[in-house]
Amino acid sequence: MSKSKLQINFEYLLARSLLAVFGWLPLPISMLIGAKFADVACYFGGRLGSTGRRNLELAFPDLSPSERRRLLRGCFENLGRMLGVFSHFTQTNQQALKDIIECEGREHLVAAHANGRGVILFTGHVGAWELSSFGLSLFGYPLSFLVRRIDNPKIEALVDRVRTRLGNRTIGKRSAAREILRILQGGGTLGILVDLNTQEREGIFVDFFGVKASTTFLVAKLALRTNSEVLPVFAPWNREQQRFLLKIDEPLKIVRSGDEEEDVRRLTQALTTVVEKYVRLYPDQWLWIHRRWKTRPPGEREIY
Repeated sequence: MSKSKLQINFEYLLARSLLAVFGWLPLPISMLIGAKFADVACYFGGRLGSTGRRNLELAFPDLSPSERRRLLRGCFENLGRMLGVFSHFTQTNQQALKDIIECEGREHLVAAHANGRGVILFTGHVGAWELSSFGLSLFGYPLSFLVRRIDNPKIEALVDRVRTRLGNRTIGKRSAAREILRILQGGGTLGILVDLNTQEREGIFVDFFGVKASTTFLVAKLALRTNSEVLPVFAPWNREQQRFLLKIDEPLKIVRSGDEEEDVRRLTQALTTVVEKYVRLYPDQWLWIHRRWKTRPPGEREIY
């Protein structure tokens, strides 16, 4: 069902006003208020809250209910903190953003490009995942990355202008195939989020916190067919240092056995294991309110 013009304009004005208000505040205040605002919203989470509680039961069955509530509250706070950061992407002077980001592992990206091959950077919804792309452009490493277009065209245009203002390019998932291949075959950099639930025809089942999760096979197939390097990049929040760690890890080792189906499964499991590692390191900064285990193997009962 398409949205009315009135609904589109109302949502756009609300989004633009939020970004303007948070962008006007000093960055540390913007992040703090965003986190506190979202912390309050956690108590009115409705279905999002129930999804988060169910996910945490699956991932951390040994934790107490109070500890899982703390992690869910942290999930909402993380979203609010990212709103505060995102609102400052529009600022002309980017020094304030650079001051709260520690960029680590750039040498891995440089070395990957030195091979003359395409580079795939994968990440998950941990910490400020928008910084995993915008932060790289901020430090002089722009890339193209896949996005799911927002169903409000005015908000989509607004968000896209913010994401791409320092040289990044966004690619809509529905019309991506040719452009993706052109980028990688030309030695370019492609960014992909890999921790969302996928429909069965678009993914394969691999283990995530010991539960089968339908996961995109796109990264694995692209890497194997274009001989591209595959590197993890994450941007968690370090509370002790009050900074984001924009971390680029060493490339994954890709094994070619001659059985493409098995190679795709193995590589997809490897990158999913990396995402799980980061979620375990920063368990209150992952998107627990997403129905990650919605798609089930044939014959299995619904989880939610």
